[in-house]
Amino acid sequence: MRVTHILLALAGAALAGSAAQSQAKDEAECPIFGPCLSPAELSQAITKAQALPLGSARNPVRTDMPPGERAYLDRLRCSDGSAPAYDRAGSVGEGPFGTILDLYQLRCAGGTPAEAQVYMDMYHAGYAEDRPVPGFTITPRG
Repeated sequence: MRVTHILLALAGAALAGSAAQSQAKDEAECPIFGPCLSPAELSQAITKAQALPLGSARNPVRTDMPPGERAYLDRLRCSDGSAPAYDRAGSVGEGPFGTILDLYQLRCAGGTPAEAQVYMDMYHAGYAEDRPVPGFTITPRG
């Protein structure tokens, strides 16, 4: 009887260890910074998101970290050709690609739109968006 308890305890420990290894493996496959989607899943999520307005919570502007966010925003132009003023409002939860979104508030002093919100997903290494969000134009990357 005692041997049975010991064997059951060892079997339980082995299963728990296996589950912990599996969880560690899953976590290791997900990058610390970036979508935890397979390339095919990410491609499908991007295709689905593109049916919605760029810069919305369900189709955020994809960039490469905070410098990419600022580089994109610096290229936007209001209707009068001026660059909008902008402030980061903060992180606002998970987006359609499984990463945390940043929200920016934009203001056009002499043009339209007078105010706008732009959602951004900075976890897309090497990616730079060339399309403007609605209501703005964008300058070419230099």
